[in-house]
Amino acid sequence: MDKTNLAIVFGGKSGEYEVSLVSSSAVIDAVDTDKYNVIELGITENGSWLIGQNCLKKFKEKDYSDLRAVSLSMDSNFRGLNIKGSDERLNVDLFFPVLHGPYGEDGTIQGMFEMANIPYVGCGVLASSTCMDKIQCKAILNAYGIPTVPSVAFNRETFNKDPNLILKQIEDEIGLPAFIKPANMGSSVGINKAKTNEGVINAINIAFNYDRKILVEKALRARELECAILGNYDPIALAVGEVIVGGEFYDFNDKYVDGKSYTVVPAEIDSKITEKVKLLSLEAYKALDCSGLSRVDTFLDLDTGEIFMNEINTLPGFTSISMYPKMAEHYGLSYPELVEELIAYAFSRHAEKQKNQIVYESGSDWFRK
Repeated sequence: MDKTNLAIVFGGKSGEYEVSLVSSSAVIDAVDTDKYNVIELGITENGSWLIGQNCLKKFKEKDYSDLRAVSLSMDSNFRGLNIKGSDERLNVDLFFPVLHGPYGEDGTIQGMFEMANIPYVGCGVLASSTCMDKIQCKAILNAYGIPTVPSVAFNRETFNKDPNLILKQIEDEIGLPAFIKPANMGSSVGINKAKTNEGVINAINIAFNYDRKILVEKALRARELECAILGNYDPIALAVGEVIVGGEFYDFNDKYVDGKSYTVVPAEIDSKITEKVKLLSLEAYKALDCSGLSRVDTFLDLDTGEIFMNEINTLPGFTSISMYPKMAEHYGLSYPELVEELIAYAFSRHAEKQKNQIVYESGSDWFRK
């Protein structure tokens, strides 16, 4: 039986470039090579697509000298990669993007895969782009009646025009302390907690390095709970875990550098809270038209007992010790089994979409004039 050509995509034009390399290493190790030919496809920080032997290893070393540049074919008669500088082509049956943040998790590369009509793991264009944008995601969740943390949103142009007006709005609507976040970023890159107006301004300026849109959220005294969702049209909630924060909040260093934080799976919470988190997470997943997988992050307010939806990660951290795989393991799916499930959901979603009629024949000669 012929093997399936599986392209695992890593790197990317994102502040989460290095996290992607670690996640993809675990995925590559877990793939069943009796069933799949693994193609390692790296995207450099300036956007070049490269393949070659030991591509991931060379990306980690930032040595691209022996790698070959490729581009995605948009030829309806060929699905795969064109190797630049030659007539060679490389067939791809499925893409597995292990990309975090902008240009990987935000619907942009998903749109390219859609145009090329090649199946891919994870959420589609709409869900990816909406979940990536914290402001738009919050607006949709609110419209569905799913509770979110009180917040203020604005863009660079508005802030530069009248910073004092924005500061007044933050003071009146949410107060301090508050979290300042770029609207489109992950792994807590660019996020800071501010307790004074001066701190707010400093945090806003840092966040503007990563996005022109900013979200300021009320700082709750809360426990951070996460729920792993798996599936397409009838998804399941695998488990609920908890992040035990080591520092002021769960920032990039706390996640990947200092190692002061740790996770607990399953979360040590009341069973009724666990079920409520699962139900809210499934509701949010469906409201945003997610597919394949997502990690839904929530807050349990220690003062009120309320559960607030924080954000949805459509391509969560995927190292062997990341929260999503750990929750899947608790459910009963080993890492290799999880990868196999995601591949199956990707093919299923693509097959379902192929049922849609694209061409419409009106029968009128008017369009031919």
